[in-house]
Amino acid sequence: MLTNAQIIERALDRIGAGYVFPERVPVIDGALRRRLAAGEYEGLTGAALCAAVTAHLQEACPDQHLRLLWSDTPRTADEGGGQAAFRALLAAENQGVRRFEHLDGNIALLDVRRIADPGSGAPAIGAAMQLAAGSDALLFDLRACRGGSPEGAALWCSYFFPDGDVHLNDIHDRPAGTTRQYWTAAHLPAPRYLDRPVFVLTGPATFSGGEDVAYTLQAHGRAVVVGERTRGGAHPTERYPVTDHVTVTVPTARTVSTVTATNWEGTGVTPDIPAPAEEAPGVAHREALSRLRDGRSG
Repeated sequence: MLTNAQIIERALDRIGAGYVFPERVPVIDGALRRRLAAGEYEGLTGAALCAAVTAHLQEACPDQHLRLLWSDTPRTADEGGGQAAFRALLAAENQGVRRFEHLDGNIALLDVRRIADPGSGAPAIGAAMQLAAGSDALLFDLRACRGGSPEGAALWCSYFFPDGDVHLNDIHDRPAGTTRQYWTAAHLPAPRYLDRPVFVLTGPATFSGGEDVAYTLQAHGRAVVVGERTRGGAHPTERYPVTDHVTVTVPTARTVSTVTATNWEGTGVTPDIPAPAEEAPGVAHREALSRLRDGRSG
């Protein structure tokens, strides 16, 4: 069994090798080593140790994706850095598509809790958009969306643009030394949702991939964001095993919007129409009805 010092050392090694902003690594490293030397982790084990280290990591570097995670169930070597577990979670949660509802005034509400990878999620995403295809306005509810795949975020966004020629954003990957461009998809399994109002509902639980969709559609002028400011996590992240029960999550890349030349890290997505998160569906529904009466498409 590893000591707390060995666990922290392994986590710091991973952070040092992959964190997207290498200039911040010495600050992170020094902060944890000082606390370790001062005995602040003595007597802590399991989830309590991970919670303390996570708080100190984010105090030294305010990045909400930078975490030490505890799992009661031992992780196996074939979990692929958590990707297999995430795929299993998506399969159990209908690829993140929680609910479709047809509201008064021929307005659709689509509740999405995870952003699935297109490889497994495209059929469910397409089915959801097929249900919404005949509506006059769409409420895209991401208030409980906790993240997911950048490729999936680009697929969701693709439905709201006319073709495959829209450059949405770029992701700069530090370990690979590469930049990947994300464009709208040229071919989709369901009709595109064009020339109709789209409202993205957000709240303080909206995170990561959910923020990606909200921020991108807002920046490109394709949706109105209604609700509360989101959590503010914009860095794609890799998971690395430290022990059978402990995983360190390391942001290894950063997203850059082609419109704003920045992202939502640390600031969150700011709503166009502020409202308490629990009231956002009603506020957006009334706004959608108003715009439809006035003949406004966006």
